[in-house]
Amino acid sequence: MKKTLITLAFGALILFTTSAKAQEFHLGAKAGANLGKIDGAAYNQGFKLGYQLGGFAEFDFSDRWGVQGEVLFSQTNTELKDNYQAVWKEKFNKKKTLNYVSVPVLLKYNPGGFISLHAGPQFSFLANSEDSTWENGKKLFKGTDFSLLAGAEVNLGPLFAYGRYVWGYTDINSALTEKATTQQIQLGVGVRF
Repeated sequence: MKKTLITLAFGALILFTTSAKAQEFHLGAKAGANLGKIDGAAYNQGFKLGYQLGGFAEFDFSDRWGVQGEVLFSQTNTELKDNYQAVWKEKFNKKKTLNYVSVPVLLKYNPGGFISLHAGPQFSFLANSEDSTWENGKKLFKGTDFSLLAGAEVNLGPLFAYGRYVWGYTDINSALTEKATTQQIQLGVGVRF
């Protein structure tokens, strides 16, 4: 284990020092649409419009490779199917809005300057869990979500447009027996400083 950690640290050191003149650090802001859905037997299958906004920090350690960390506020809207509304005896609205604070950690590849590709894990935390059970569905959804995402950016100087797909990996259902996972299509714009 110790040898593996030393090898990984040495490899990271080599990556960070191979091209000193290409190293760049940027901060930025981004915002856009979040088309989200929850896959599961209890939920309507269509994508519903939400939004996402936040900031990021990126470090390019060579001309082609970099890493980017983000903190995003992301909204996912969903709706329980009619047959599940009867289970809860009309005690709450079957439409649910889940507000997450998401933290993606992305590996970026820039093959030519105009377009860059990125992929990595995303950890999300349910932000509106302090609402009552019937307002938010606190008992219906778990407080965290783990996802994988992949996407692309079109770079226009300090401005960029992006699109990505987010695949939920963990079951976010807390009260129902059926598994439920999130999926999102994110489209937006951003600026680097």
